[in-house]
Amino acid sequence: MLDVSLEDPAFRKEWEEANAELVMLDNILAVRAEAGLTQAEVALRMGTTQSAVARLENNLIRGKLPSGRTLARYAEALGKRVRISFV
Repeated sequence: MLDVSLEDPAFRKEWEEANAELVMLDNILAVRAEAGLTQAEVALRMGTTQSAVARLENNLIRGKLPSGRTLARYAEALGKRVRISFV
C-alpha cells in the first residue's frame, strides 16, 4: 500500500493541481447542462456532428483538453466564451 499524505508538500502540490483540473473540467461540462442543450444541438451550433461533441466531452472527462480553437467553438455554441488566466 502506498503511504501518501497531504502533509507531504510534493504530494499536496500534485493533488491540488489534479483537483484544480478536475474542477475546471466539471465546470466545462456543467455549462451544457445549465444551457439545457443536447449534444446534437451543440453540434448543430458548432457545425459538426453529435458524435464529435460526444468525443470532445468524453476527452474532457478523461482530462484531454482540445485545441483552443475547438474549446472556443464549444463555448460559443453554449453562449459562453473562454477565459484563460495565469495566476
